[in-house]
Amino acid sequence: MSRSTSVIPGFGLTLGYTLVYLSLLVLIPLGALFLKTTELSWAQFIAIVSAPRVLAALKLSFGTAFAAAVLNGIIGTLLAWVLVRYRFPGRKIIEAMIDLPFALPTAVAGIALTALYAPNGPIGQFATQLGFKIAYTPLGITLALTFVTLPFVVRTIQPVLADIPREVEEAAACLGARPLQVVRHVLLPALLPAWLTGFALAFARGVGEYGSVIFIAGNMPMKTEILPLLIMVKLDQYDYTGATAIGVLMLVVSFILLLFINLLQRRIAHS
Repeated sequence: MSRSTSVIPGFGLTLGYTLVYLSLLVLIPLGALFLKTTELSWAQFIAIVSAPRVLAALKLSFGTAFAAAVLNGIIGTLLAWVLVRYRFPGRKIIEAMIDLPFALPTAVAGIALTALYAPNGPIGQFATQLGFKIAYTPLGITLALTFVTLPFVVRTIQPVLADIPREVEEAAACLGARPLQVVRHVLLPALLPAWLTGFALAFARGVGEYGSVIFIAGNMPMKTEILPLLIMVKLDQYDYTGATAIGVLMLVVSFILLLFINLLQRRIAHS
């Protein structure tokens, strides 16, 4: 019996490199986080993570991240559709602008958004005249998270949409399907798994975002204070166990939500 050979390393070697790499970058740091939290008793841990300030920051961080991911799910799908289905002057510029949040330092984005949407900014002053504020509110935080997470949705949906032949849509139309029926029965089943992946990536990035939010949030406890900032406050106070307890809370909640999204994505893909 002959065995096929390959010029690249085999399964055992590549799996070993993969596990070592993941251990150094992911498993060991997360393990250290949980290990540090064991210095607290269960009652102390519950007292820290159930404090009103922590719960308010938890609700704000996950709520704004979810809102930004949903908003990008809508806007990102439309952008991907336009970029894939149409050719027009300036298309390359729009492509580059979508990737800009990947290259731009998040702190720079936060400063720019704050200058633009602050009460005395070019756009913020008009919002103030209409009776509401953008900067230093949850709306401003959602706006910042929408900016930094937009590429995840667009770049996830774009290649899947490009693989759907235009002839499939034309055939459905020739058979009498209306535009909404084409979207629902032809495009949506193929795009939904990719949409959920982009949504999950945007949501995960938004939960842990710090640089672009810290300036536009205003950082008012119980109002516009996000969980990453609260962790920094704990570290500045040398409360390392308190900071790790909040970090574990973020990790557990994020894992549960992402697990639910992945299970939903798998169920849709196999249906």
